[in-house]
Amino acid sequence: MATSERRGTRLGFLKLKIGYRTIKTAIGTAISIFLAQQLDLLYPASAGIITILCIQVTVKQSFRTAWNRIMSSFLGLGIGMGLFYLLGYSPVAILLAILLFLPLAVRFGIQEGFVSSMVVLMHLYSAQRMDFPLLLNEAGLLVIGVGVALLVNLYMPSLDKELRAMQKQVEQLFRQILREFCYYLRHGESDWDGKEMIEAPGLLEKALRLASRDIDNRLGRRDDSYYQYFVMREKQFELLERMMPIVSSLDTQVPQSHWIADFLERISASVHPGNTAYRFIDQLRQMREEIKESELPRTREEFETRASLFYLLREIENYLFIKHELGKSSEDKKTAAVAEPTPGK
Repeated sequence: MATSERRGTRLGFLKLKIGYRTIKTAIGTAISIFLAQQLDLLYPASAGIITILCIQVTVKQSFRTAWNRIMSSFLGLGIGMGLFYLLGYSPVAILLAILLFLPLAVRFGIQEGFVSSMVVLMHLYSAQRMDFPLLLNEAGLLVIGVGVALLVNLYMPSLDKELRAMQKQVEQLFRQILREFCYYLRHGESDWDGKEMIEAPGLLEKALRLASRDIDNRLGRRDDSYYQYFVMREKQFELLERMMPIVSSLDTQVPQSHWIADFLERISASVHPGNTAYRFIDQLRQMREEIKESELPRTREEFETRASLFYLLREIENYLFIKHELGKSSEDKKTAAVAEPTPGK
């Protein structure tokens, strides 16, 4: 299994993997039930159920889910108590409680707490009473179930290893695509099957999801460097897609094609997280001027090829500019962090 959340303990004799989320759910459920039993609460297993419902994929989701379940439980209790008081402890009261609760929960955006609120409501229905000790018991179950879920979910395995691996895969795909562009510009033909152009979008989409999850697992300073990196590569890939038909249409060989091929080869050798785009942008602008000053095309085919090459250069410049902007943004963030005043000074 690819991501850290799915990594876990391998049970060799069963040839199974237990993910971290499964382990946390099992431990948290057991702790919740144990604490509820030690406090002599009624329905202690319900604390475990609430814990199971609150453990989520990310820390941020866990806090949001916990809040929604607490709010929905209070809403469910309020509706249920009112209906039990008016109609007694009857199935009709449960029917009306659900019909009233769901629209209100959706209206307030807390519908994911439906199950936990119904668990609490059914306790009142089973006990056939609404006295203070029972309400305190339900509050205790909620506090234990939600609290334990938040505590065990504070630990999230680092995703850096997976993100770095995806970063390397994306860069390898980009390098290969640029090399294939170079080959075609030099030879006017290629037997490339274009598989890298097919693999890259799926890999970028997967990397962005993982990077977003990594952000949601951080409670302190927001570090979105991986996310911004993959967004940058996604934008660059759109330009590679636009370059491909231009390159493949260049059937006529001209010296300028080889110049651009050499330039793309240098770019392909420098595909990495660092910011070197500004150097290539300067080189590209110089090369554009040299092409303008070179001998004029002699045939229509050469003229069309030259025009396509100028369009290709513009797309390459856009490709480099995207990377350059990310580098400037990262440097600005570092400068701001260094310049940030220390509290109290």
